[in-house]
Amino acid sequence: MNKDLALGKEFWEYKYRNESTDWDMGEVSPPIKAYIDQLENKDLRILIPGAGFAHEAEYLLEKGFTQITVIDISSILIAHLKEKFKGNDRITLIEGDFFEHKGEYDLIIEQTFFCTLYPKHRPRYVQKVKELMAEGGKLVGLLFDRDFDSGPPFGGFKKDYIELFEGHFKLKTIERCYNSHPARMGNELWINLEK
Repeated sequence: MNKDLALGKEFWEYKYRNESTDWDMGEVSPPIKAYIDQLENKDLRILIPGAGFAHEAEYLLEKGFTQITVIDISSILIAHLKEKFKGNDRITLIEGDFFEHKGEYDLIIEQTFFCTLYPKHRPRYVQKVKELMAEGGKLVGLLFDRDFDSGPPFGGFKKDYIELFEGHFKLKTIERCYNSHPARMGNELWINLEK
């Protein structure tokens, strides 16, 4: 992968080794939880890239979903998750680069992975999501609706995301979240994009 595409493995290993994970809310994000709650097909093939402590994956397992894949670049994190989900055959944990991943998914959940990418490389994210998504599949989740002085996270606004995703997906929803976690209230957009 291009060295400056995203912050490298060393950066994330340092963060996890030093427990410098202030982005972690300690629970499944409320908008994603609400979305999961209304899903009926428990056999959807679900991918969560850059999942962090995988609260969303844990919630999916609690709700009976059977085909969950988590990919993250950090070996420290993946080792932690392997211990956490030990013996559970409904989740696949991959230490690797999202941009080199192969597979086909019905649902890709976006939760603080997109914002780790340098903005100039976001088109590559769009292409990769499209490549991994089954026909009729969806990308759902959260994008920041604000700017940051430096990153990560790297922010953006609705108009930027419309420009980025339009022509690649059906833009079903790109709207300000009404049910964000209190720490992120007023700073998130909910996205629901369909291939």
